[in-house]
Amino acid sequence: MASQILQVFSGLRSAYAMGGTRDKHVVIIGAGPCGLACARELVRNGHDDWLLFERSTTAGGHASSVVDRAGFTWDLGGHVVFSHFGEFDLLLEEVMGPDVAEHERSSYVRHRDRWVPYPFQNNLRYLPPADAYECLLGLVEAAGVDGAHDFGSWMEGTFGAGITKHFMRPYNTKVWAVPPERMSATWIADRVSVVDYRRALRSLVLAEDDVGWGPNNMFRFPISGGTGEIYRRLAATLADKVRYEHELVQVDASRRTVRFANGRDHEYDALVSTMPIDRLVAAIEGCPQDVREAARSLEHSGVRMIGVGYERPLADSRSWLYFPEASVPFYRVTNFAKYAAANVPDADTTRYRSYLTETSYSDDRPLRDASLADRVMEGLVEVELVDTEAPVTSVHEVDIAYAYPIPTLGRDSSLATIQPWLQQHSIYSRGRFGSWQYEIGNMDHAVKMGIDVARLLLEGKPEELWSA
Repeated sequence: MASQILQVFSGLRSAYAMGGTRDKHVVIIGAGPCGLACARELVRNGHDDWLLFERSTTAGGHASSVVDRAGFTWDLGGHVVFSHFGEFDLLLEEVMGPDVAEHERSSYVRHRDRWVPYPFQNNLRYLPPADAYECLLGLVEAAGVDGAHDFGSWMEGTFGAGITKHFMRPYNTKVWAVPPERMSATWIADRVSVVDYRRALRSLVLAEDDVGWGPNNMFRFPISGGTGEIYRRLAATLADKVRYEHELVQVDASRRTVRFANGRDHEYDALVSTMPIDRLVAAIEGCPQDVREAARSLEHSGVRMIGVGYERPLADSRSWLYFPEASVPFYRVTNFAKYAAANVPDADTTRYRSYLTETSYSDDRPLRDASLADRVMEGLVEVELVDTEAPVTSVHEVDIAYAYPIPTLGRDSSLATIQPWLQQHSIYSRGRFGSWQYEIGNMDHAVKMGIDVARLLLEGKPEELWSA
């Protein structure tokens, strides 16, 4: 009996030390996947003392969707739903039920005048013979990498000169909009297929496709409403505690209050923020100078999403396509009508098709093309996705200022300065841009972070995904 009492006391002491308690008023900033998942987990655990504030008029954040005037649905980027976590699977099942379709990934890389199945480095047999030889020779001669490296050195050491030249460097420069040498290689994890030269040689010699790599080889997508439908439905279950059109502009960490652009103030015991961590730190009164400087050193890129709807039947079974060539303005095109017929007007894919294109920009590589939409439409013709006579039914453009949190060489040291100070003041910055860790920046990661931080606040349980 005495040992049981000691165990209970030890558990309570541990929960208190980590902040776990059920009498906290929790304020959540952002109705994206992370913020909504946090709120849902609080509710599931019987905690009712919380409010969620969202600056937009709708839920979803980076995972939201819009319907344009012509009736085409667009996501804010090329999203697909796949999962590393049972908690995310459960949430999706509860919120969406049968209203999702499952797809097998069919992705290709445009190289010169041909399509190479993704991953590029696994399917060298589709290249012109001289290019295939150069890529394979580079794999054989690759020196390998030891310890921490910049991303550029990692590419060269892992794939050799050929694959780096023909795909890895040009494509990643387009995506990130910064030189690879300014990026760390610590984010790679399961984001890049690392192929052994023997496997690449087998595929080439035996003429076998090698397309099954990666966690998104099978993915799901809502049958209507785009990705945002998931989070609209989730928000609806929490409706009485979600406050829209509340943009956070100031945090008083000592008094534990937040102020919004509409002039309203609100107190908190714990603040869970999913807004970009650099903007969060900039809003905090009395924040130490070293924390401010660390936040200002963080870098991100933006994406101009241009969706083009055509009055042409859907005739392409591919999911999404990659474009490393500098002459093509976009780095990726999603065959959006393929994901769900309801993404086009009247769900009529015998009449309409739609392409969601993404073009990155940053301070290093600003967008200088004033007529990007025209260049995108020209590019879709150049890469033979549509013909020159295809009637354009809709052109929808969204500027996503915060698209990729860039894993620069100094990112980890900056976060090591910022995050501990925030947590000392009961501020928990999580989610894609709250954590500023691209390697845990998918929707399922964001949901998992939201669930974990709720459990930390209620029970003192260590977070399983995010770590300082």
